[in-house]
Amino acid sequence: MNRLIGMTFAMLAGLAAREAPAAESPLRGTWVLVAADKILSGGERVRDYGEKPKGRLIVDAAGRYSLQIFKSERLRFATDSKADGSADEFKSAAMGSSTHYGSVTVDDANGLLVFSIEGSSFPNWEGTVQKRQYALDGGTLTYRVPPRADGSIPVSVWRKLD
Repeated sequence: MNRLIGMTFAMLAGLAAREAPAAESPLRGTWVLVAADKILSGGERVRDYGEKPKGRLIVDAAGRYSLQIFKSERLRFATDSKADGSADEFKSAAMGSSTHYGSVTVDDANGLLVFSIEGSSFPNWEGTVQKRQYALDGGTLTYRVPPRADGSIPVSVWRKLD
């Protein structure tokens, strides 16, 4: 009989845990890109995606996200056919954008955003987990990407819309 009671409690505990809502992400909502800069090895902060970068970061209550960053000064293609672009047009399109989606969690103890990237415009990022130092100050989110090979550190700044 005690075994039956123990199994019943274990089953009820499992059901209760399954029904408990996941903690809502503090990033939930829609964010607009304010800056996409980089800090050079000497400490100077310069624009990385042009003077007026465009972007959106959308995070749902469960932490699923979609992120897009675009350089406003990308070359326009000479024709309306993407397949007929020139090498310079393709390079401008690829180097002037950064997009990825997946899930993001907040590691408050270490001050990190943890991106589990499912899909990306840069295929090497797909299936990776990337950590970013961040600060969340009211409606402003700032995070730093790990240093690039040239030593520069990308910095993204977002403002919450809702």
